[in-house]
Amino acid sequence: MNRLNPRNIVRRRYGEGPLHLLLMAASFAVAGYAGVRLLAGDTLGVVLWFVGAALVHDLVLVPVYSAADLLLRRSLGPRSGLVNFVRVPVFLSGLLLLVWFPLITRRTERYEPASGLSSDVFLGNWLLITAALFAVSALWLVVRTVRLRRRDTNVRPSASH
Repeated sequence: MNRLNPRNIVRRRYGEGPLHLLLMAASFAVAGYAGVRLLAGDTLGVVLWFVGAALVHDLVLVPVYSAADLLLRRSLGPRSGLVNFVRVPVFLSGLLLLVWFPLITRRTERYEPASGLSSDVFLGNWLLITAALFAVSALWLVVRTVRLRRRDTNVRPSASH
């Protein structure tokens, strides 16, 4: 192993490869640009928004969804392999809620005059999308279960003589 290889130096110092570092830097740059554009030059507001988002995520949201995940895994018991069939739709639905929260909760003082569109449809659409996510996840679980049962019934024990 060549210790002077730039990838090895980055991995040793950063903990991941250079591609990961580049993608993280790019995502922070895009998030910073979006924050500056959304808050229209209010630098203090941008800084407070980023710091507040990090604090709320780390101090409030991580404990809440960690506890919910632990409760879900404990309630499933030995079938805890099924937890991803709940995790994925909950995560996607929560992400949609986070992104579209002002429109879903009809906090649209600036949206309606600027767009000329009503915000009445967002709550219903989010609920329908959430239901569809859970339905697809349930269907996927059914297909997986049927395939596993078929595979188990098709495997016959070999007769040892």
